[in-house]
Amino acid sequence: MPTFTCAAILFDLDGVLVDSTGSVDREWREWARRKGIDEETVIAIAHGVRAIEVVQRVAPHLDAAAEVRDLERREADHQKGGVRVMPGAAELVRAIPEERWGVVTSGTGYLAKARLRFCGLPVPKVLVTADDVMNGKPHPEPYLKGAELLGASPAECLVIEDAPAGIQSAHAGGMKVIGITSTYAAEALEHADAVIGRLGQIRVTSNGAGKLEVEVR
Repeated sequence: MPTFTCAAILFDLDGVLVDSTGSVDREWREWARRKGIDEETVIAIAHGVRAIEVVQRVAPHLDAAAEVRDLERREADHQKGGVRVMPGAAELVRAIPEERWGVVTSGTGYLAKARLRFCGLPVPKVLVTADDVMNGKPHPEPYLKGAELLGASPAECLVIEDAPAGIQSAHAGGMKVIGITSTYAAEALEHADAVIGRLGQIRVTSNGAGKLEVEVR
């Protein structure tokens, strides 16, 4: 397995630091039923992209912004039984200096902070959400924004992602990516620079030259 040298690490949230698949699936399926939309069509595109873009694609006749506010309020308020911290997440972020890592998520800031707090994880100084960008993943804007806020060049950032859209976003921004098979099978993450099954396979240390050494085991 490879070792990456980087200046900063950017994490996706859902499926990487937080396991929210149960909550996401439940809320999207209930929303689809309320709106008379095929559930499987929605679920097929709901992971890894901004909710507003999902609504715009499957229900262009609806007020997307209003639908997203309702959806994410429901998700934030109904996390029990559908959200948990990913194994190894707390230990991994504690191993990284707080000025060297951030979160880049397709969810809103309200939902992201609710998820992190519910799971007992710190809210990082750099948190890029759907509220902060014009273009969501797979566009590179979210990860480029994260790199900018961390004060690191994109080429010196390492991304940890669970979704093809996120991998595409990071690569388009010139970053290396570790894919984790928490949401998609390894075959769907084949374009990542390395693929792991759990966060415990990652070990982060400082190399004494101002950089992070990220060993994938």
